[in-house]
Amino acid sequence: MHTFFDAVKSLIHKAHDGWHKFKVWYKALYKGKPWYTKCGVAVASLVVCFLVFLIAVDINFLWLFGKSPSTSSIMHPKTSEASYIYSADGVEIGKYFDENRTPVKYDEINPEFFNVLIDTEDERFYKHHGIDFGGLGAALKDMLLHGRPRGASTITQQLVKNMFRMRTNKEYTTGLLGYIPGVKMVIMKAKEWIIATKIEIFYNKQEILEMYANTVDFGSNAFGIKTAAKTYFNTTPDKLKVQECAVLVGLLKATSTYNPRLNPKNSLRRRNVVLDGLCSHGHISREKCDSLKALPIELHFSVESAYDGQALYFRQEVARYLEDWCSQTGYELNTDGLKIYTTIDTRMQRYAEQAVTEKMKVVQRNFKEHWGDGDCWVDESGKPIANFVEDKAQNTDVYHNLLARYPNDLDSVNYYMNKPHRVHLFDYENDSLFMEMSSMDSIRYMLHFMHTGFIAMEPQTGHVKAWVGDVDFKTWKYDNVHAMHQPGSTFKLFVYSAAMEHGMAPCIHRRDQFFDTLVYNQDKHEMEHWHPTNSNGSFSGADITLRTAFAQSINSIAVRVGLDVGVPLVAQTARDMGIQSTLDETPALMLGASDVNLLELVTGYCTVAGNGMRHDPVLVTRILDKNGNEIYKAPTEGERALSYRSAFLMQQMLMAGRTDAGGTSQALNSYITPSMYDTDFGGKTGTSNRHADAWYVCVSPKLVCGAWVGGQYRQIHFRTGALGQGSRTALPICGAFIQRVFNDRALKTYHARFGKAQTYIDPALYVGCSTFIEADSLLLDSLGIDSLGLMENAPMTDAPSESPDSI
Repeated sequence: MHTFFDAVKSLIHKAHDGWHKFKVWYKALYKGKPWYTKCGVAVASLVVCFLVFLIAVDINFLWLFGKSPSTSSIMHPKTSEASYIYSADGVEIGKYFDENRTPVKYDEINPEFFNVLIDTEDERFYKHHGIDFGGLGAALKDMLLHGRPRGASTITQQLVKNMFRMRTNKEYTTGLLGYIPGVKMVIMKAKEWIIATKIEIFYNKQEILEMYANTVDFGSNAFGIKTAAKTYFNTTPDKLKVQECAVLVGLLKATSTYNPRLNPKNSLRRRNVVLDGLCSHGHISREKCDSLKALPIELHFSVESAYDGQALYFRQEVARYLEDWCSQTGYELNTDGLKIYTTIDTRMQRYAEQAVTEKMKVVQRNFKEHWGDGDCWVDESGKPIANFVEDKAQNTDVYHNLLARYPNDLDSVNYYMNKPHRVHLFDYENDSLFMEMSSMDSIRYMLHFMHTGFIAMEPQTGHVKAWVGDVDFKTWKYDNVHAMHQPGSTFKLFVYSAAMEHGMAPCIHRRDQFFDTLVYNQDKHEMEHWHPTNSNGSFSGADITLRTAFAQSINSIAVRVGLDVGVPLVAQTARDMGIQSTLDETPALMLGASDVNLLELVTGYCTVAGNGMRHDPVLVTRILDKNGNEIYKAPTEGERALSYRSAFLMQQMLMAGRTDAGGTSQALNSYITPSMYDTDFGGKTGTSNRHADAWYVCVSPKLVCGAWVGGQYRQIHFRTGALGQGSRTALPICGAFIQRVFNDRALKTYHARFGKAQTYIDPALYVGCSTFIEADSLLLDSLGIDSLGLMENAPMTDAPSESPDSI
């Protein structure tokens, strides 16, 4: 440290000695010379010193002036651009952006805009090379005579500010001298002059105007002329009118003061001043100027947000889906102007959202009639859980904000949590429902809603065609497609798939009877007896084919088959088919006791529909950079998870649930219209303990869809299977979806049959072996393991709570 200061001190002394010697030399050289010679030399010396100063600033001499943009960054400027998202059917469905900017070419902008811009901001634009010395002189004169400096920045200098933001960008500093009061601004201004001059060297005037129009901030989160034209006038840059150009250029002086929405009177006055300038420069006549000034500002204002557009849950998932790719490649989703082509089909997405809204209204009406305004959060015995709302309130943002504001003062926190205020609430019939209630009451209100998740995929490609994460994205941004829940009987697909892989067939028999087995209780650390029950609590005692047992969802046979095959093999088969969540390898696994999410469950069903080939879910097919170069292409390879034989036999089993007597999917038939008779459909219902989770997965040869329905927490559910089982809540969503899709002639390509076996499979293994059983269990489809000590203490995974004030 001492060495550094000694060196600086020595440098200062040498500079002082040098300056002294220069003065002695200067006096001796010009002693006796005429005054005008001395003045000329002084001026020349000032110019030389100024040029030396600019060079020193540009090269950051001795780190005194800080870093400046490099020549490369000037020649290849990088500005924040929005990334666009496109559907598989070619529709733009939204954007990702930090700054909502989309560049356009010079020829795509009305020339009148540039006339207005130059006449207002830089009338000598075509005469200078980045620095307007005439403007600087006029500004200096105004400051000396009137004490009021006026702006002298050229369009090129303003472009420098827009592109590099050196006054706010921490990448560009003012060096050691910047710490001296007043010097920082001088250095910044010098850097703007230097870079503006370089820009004038590397670009022509037309290119400079184009870059300026694309980088300037027009306020209201509108960056660039394209976004500004849409935001303020709902038009495109080439269709802007002269008076509209005047409004946009006018607000550049102060984007808030002259904003036509925030301050319409100021904006009108400023527009008219700009129009007068356009007239004085000869670009419009006085008559036209006066007629334009008499017009009001016709504003069509709409600020575009990242949540505008379609398929909001899907777009949220695409951003998450691309996180790893962005970190590996260095691309920024919100700033690099990417074009992202996705698998979603806007028609199917619309049908999915319609089906969800239509059927969840019915579910919600039933839930409201079932519970009324009473506490719908109950324990295993059906009794309301004390302090449930209070506990959940502690997970909300509003509670944490109050706790931060009033630390160690719970009385104040509770006071404000219970203080009534205006709250926006969700309602199916009223999008603008506001009520006076406390945060606690709003939480209680929102907990009475049932939730859902829905997804549709192509089994041959893994392409996701529709994605709905809940009933309303603005209210609940938590995506239930990824939520973890017990799958109930939908997991039996993997049990029977493992059985087919093990050599079994749909026509073999197992007896529906009571049995028990020894399992290890992890809580008690000991072995104990475990036995499954059917959903009605009884057993028929009949010998039943696997086809019928699967179609009618008989628990005892599913467990027996799983034990015959082996629990580890069932778990491995599930993983091979697409289940990625951790599975507890216990007998209860056969009845869906381990949590999975809807995405992986539907992936598993796609494996069967895809003849045993597993395709991981694909959301993005390709990505182009802002120059149109392809930088990502989705993989197309699948992986065999099941033999063709097993997949074919499971296809027959899935269809049996709809076609055979007592099948749990028979309700699907009410949604199949004559125009859909050329397509095979099957499916599987599922309902977890106490009807907390209701599922349905519908399978056809070229399209598979699945739905989950349940409360925000597992303790919130229907009390009866007649209302809460999968065939009553989730199946109607899938039914309404396929009815719309398969009746759309534009989607005719999805009509198909599974057809005959591609390789020889003895028909005796799967044809004509359904068994009709008269049992109440045919009406219900739940885990049926309430009586098992293994599950009584199972943890209940809660979904994240939404902040009540954002509802």
